[in-house]
Amino acid sequence: MSAQRPLELILARNLLCSISTPALLVGEGGTLLFYNDAAGAMLGKRFEDMLAAADWTSTFGPLDSEGEAIPFEEIPATGALRSNRPYHGHFVVRGAGGTRLQVAASAIPIVGPEGATGAIVIFWPVEENDGAGPLDEVTS
Repeated sequence: MSAQRPLELILARNLLCSISTPALLVGEGGTLLFYNDAAGAMLGKRFEDMLAAADWTSTFGPLDSEGEAIPFEEIPATGALRSNRPYHGHFVVRGAGGTRLQVAASAIPIVGPEGATGAIVIFWPVEENDGAGPLDEVTS
């Protein structure tokens, strides 16, 4: 029997189930705990099993300018979240059928009574000319 997840992660998952914006929930160490149906539709794969950070970043990205997955430890959002700071940036990810998608992503740390327990990442596709600005350093 596994230990119960902290209440704040359970509530965060419930929130993600009820929104139509693509979003995912990560736990300590970057373990993918959940992503909602909107994210599954965008990525072309429904959430089934927890994946280690290295697995989901190699599958979905974010990608560098060569189309290779950026290692989890080198993603700027990783450092921000580990410092309990929010992060917003633009990335290229691999979507359904291997298509490359530009997305804007906002990551918010989840901090409960026992300290940091994970993060919510909300992301959405952006068009090159939508005024969102250039891709940040993650994709250059």
